Amino acid sequence: MYHHLQKELNELDTLLDKVRKQGVHYLKNLRQRPASTTHQVGDAPGLNEEGLGAEGTLELFNQRLEPLMVSSSGPRYLGFVIGGSTPASIAGDWLASIYDQNTQTVEGQGDISAVIELETIKLLLDLFELPPDFFGGFVTGATMSNFTCLAVARQWYGRELGKDYAKDGIRDDVHILTTTPHSSSVKSLAMLGLGSRNITKVNTLKGNREAMDIDELENKIEELQGSPFILISSAGTVNTVDFDDFKAIAKLRQKHRFWWHIDAAFGGFAICSPAYKHLMDGWEQADSITVDCHKWLNVPYESAFFLVREEHKLLQAETFQNSNAPYLGDPMENFNYLNFLPENSRRLKALPVWFSLTAYGKKGYRDIVENAIEMTQLFGNFIEQNPYFELLAPVRLNTVCFTLAGAENQDKVNAFLTALNDTGKVFMTPTVYNSKKGVRAAFVNWMTDTRDIDIITKEMNLVIKKV
Repeated sequence: MYHHLQKELNELDTLLDKVRKQGVHYLKNLRQRPASTTHQVGDAPGLNEEGLGAEGTLELFNQRLEPLMVSSSGPRYLGFVIGGSTPASIAGDWLASIYDQNTQTVEGQGDISAVIELETIKLLLDLFELPPDFFGGFVTGATMSNFTCLAVARQWYGRELGKDYAKDGIRDDVHILTTTPHSSSVKSLAMLGLGSRNITKVNTLKGNREAMDIDELENKIEELQGSPFILISSAGTVNTVDFDDFKAIAKLRQKHRFWWHIDAAFGGFAICSPAYKHLMDGWEQADSITVDCHKWLNVPYESAFFLVREEHKLLQAETFQNSNAPYLGDPMENFNYLNFLPENSRRLKALPVWFSLTAYGKKGYRDIVENAIEMTQLFGNFIEQNPYFELLAPVRLNTVCFTLAGAENQDKVNAFLTALNDTGKVFMTPTVYNSKKGVRAAFVNWMTDTRDIDIITKEMNLVIKKV
């Protein structure tokens, strides 16, 4: 055995204890660590012939890279809808790395990692108040979740035309209707060969809305004259967290044939709050749903899941089965989990989710969701009352979309945001809404509280006067 490996095997407890202490120090000091950095990493030293060993490598990391790590898991990182990691989810994530399972199953043999994932999906269905007739799986994020759902939708579309797209490829025009899709859905259409240019945009509702105009949708459907289509709807748009009317869409399903996909990456968590759950009424009738776990569920990154109705399980298997791998068996006769997901090799992504859901339950996640909404409203009130800023859209759930007051200050928006982020006290992202440059702040971190709102607003008041 190579000498570094032998030494570390013998002293594993010492090595892991150093990493544990460093991790705890980071987590306990999240509020003090900058939310962004302007520093650059120096030239890489290149690959060492002998290797530095794990402890030597840890020292090098701490010298060159660790000081530049920002608090993206902290309470004032408001960019990209990034949650933190609950203590329970960190424990689950560490164990997922230690046990290092490849999540699959062979009936009566192998490990139980796929059993854990399927059990976790049931916990999520319970949290989201969805019926048990959904089948799901874990992937890296919204992109792969949308990709997976739309891949099954593609197979359904072919089946409606009497074809098998998984085997024969796509040779037909495909109709896709949507209004304000996330970029990951558009990207997925490109990767699947469905073609992002095949999207037919449905108008938004009037009155500063991003939600779909249902009357316009029905007009678009009528123009298709009975042809099948894929509908991509939103449970929480990126800029303003607007929701399509799922009850109205469900009624259209009674008259027209289409695959209904809902991107609920973070907006689906509205179901956790009694005051906002009505936004999700009717979503249980969708064919497929995308939800991110590393957003509002607050587990470590690379965690999302997809849901597809059980009735489409055969289509799912046709799409993802390893048909040229006889050692994996028939996916329908001898159930094998990896025949229903894009990746054959996956770590046990469900374990951090299982830990966090089991640890905090429905009440814990209701508290996380409602606290984030409360902090969003506090920040939105600050924007409304401050003469230097103005809201670009109403505060609907957990995102504040705003800009600098006055058309003459549009050219200063980027400079303001750069200066604000450079303070290291907060991080937000730029956006464009209704042709105006703006700033977007998304609240999902379980730790964010009024102390953070006070720090953020204080910095904004200081920065705006200098821009």
